[in-house]
Amino acid sequence: MNSNRNDRLALGWLGSVGMLLALVALWWVASNAGWVSRVFLPTPQATFASLLEGLNLSAGNDGNGELLAFTQATVGRMVEGWLLASLFGVLLGAAIGVSPAVRAWVQPTLEFIRPLPASALLPLAISIFGLNPGMVLFVVAFGAMWPVLLATVHGFAAVEPRLSEVARCLQMSRAAYIWKMGLPNAMPDILAGMRLALTIALIVAVVGEMIASQSGLGQAILLAARAFRASDLFAGIVLLGLIGFVSNALLAFAEKRLLRWQQP
Repeated sequence: MNSNRNDRLALGWLGSVGMLLALVALWWVASNAGWVSRVFLPTPQATFASLLEGLNLSAGNDGNGELLAFTQATVGRMVEGWLLASLFGVLLGAAIGVSPAVRAWVQPTLEFIRPLPASALLPLAISIFGLNPGMVLFVVAFGAMWPVLLATVHGFAAVEPRLSEVARCLQMSRAAYIWKMGLPNAMPDILAGMRLALTIALIVAVVGEMIASQSGLGQAILLAARAFRASDLFAGIVLLGLIGFVSNALLAFAEKRLLRWQQP
């Protein structure tokens, strides 16, 4: 059984790597054959060279290192917003999810606010907080909170009713019930919501940097596009993809470790 599972995983990884190599090969052919002007589509080697230079990893260590600083700013903003979103999402979700009466009162309001795109709130946030890092952090946390909040509400609402009866028979306090019964039951939903929230945090952080002129990969990509520096623009896009891939892989690993008790 384990052998078959390992074989499927290996085939899946080979297929993923093969698809990635095929896309890079198509990119190389399109740019080198002149199908698309290099002003808009640089070659992979030019993009890689810009990436190394921006990260200060080029030969002879003669890169400018600006891209590294921008990456650190974006990742820091993403992580801070995600942590705030996760904290408030779990706390509010637990408070709403354990009470059917509160869910009935609050659910319509949540459904009204939830579809609002976080980027649409940027003008309002700018008018309240001004053009500063705190404004972008607020918008990132607000946009990333909803997957965690809704997943937490669903997880607590889906607790087996018999467990609630057992808690009442044992005269457990509300806090003890949330910690010992509600949270373990909601943990799979919460972790799934946190993975989705991290992706949203990255997206909103980049959009906020573009609109609010804050230092980060969003601003670097926007400035590169305006200056027609295609290789720098694509280097920033590649970095965003790497950030998203690595962060999702780390959370998937953490989720697997935390939910070992669910595995047969």
